[in-house]
Amino acid sequence: MPLTVSYYFTPSSPWTYLGHERFLRIAAAAGATIIPKPVDYGRIFPASGGLPLKQRPQQRQAYRMSELKRWREHLKLPLNLEPRHFPVDANPGALLLVAAQAHGTAAVMRLAGELLRACWVDERNIADPSELAAAALAAGLDGKVLLAASTSAQTQATYAALTEEAIQNQVFGAPTWEVAGELFWGQDRLEFLERALARAAGA
Repeated sequence: MPLTVSYYFTPSSPWTYLGHERFLRIAAAAGATIIPKPVDYGRIFPASGGLPLKQRPQQRQAYRMSELKRWREHLKLPLNLEPRHFPVDANPGALLLVAAQAHGTAAVMRLAGELLRACWVDERNIADPSELAAAALAAGLDGKVLLAASTSAQTQATYAALTEEAIQNQVFGAPTWEVAGELFWGQDRLEFLERALARAAGA
């Protein structure tokens, strides 16, 4: 049976940004097939008891900032802690990623990387169609065509279905990975994900 890992995420998450490239390396080393699943955390949070950042208690917001600083330094990755365009509507970018699935997983993962860097490194507005088109082009895709596809009824239905699947599978945060029915939430759980993939590969 092929080794697969489902990847639930949103392009507006700093934690997804911090873990994205590491996850790709881990999956490649394990020979795992990635199933990208961009989802709407605006729906997932209410269903799971979560809150958008600005609605969280101050102590939780402060600790989040401390953790972002720690991980930025630990991973030696560029990261703007408070980018100009955040909070940002993640749905246009997520829908672009869903539309990119027609071009294969590698294309989706390249586009995800571009959108994450656009938000958290370059401080670009990933809800802006022109920025989305630029990210698509950087990922080797036709931005104009992909933008049109992202607004289709089929793309929106797929996005809604992926989000409902995430809720049913008890996903509550980003990023979350699923291997053989086991969930791993957060880029700080990548070591555990790597072990699970190794076990599954040896089964």
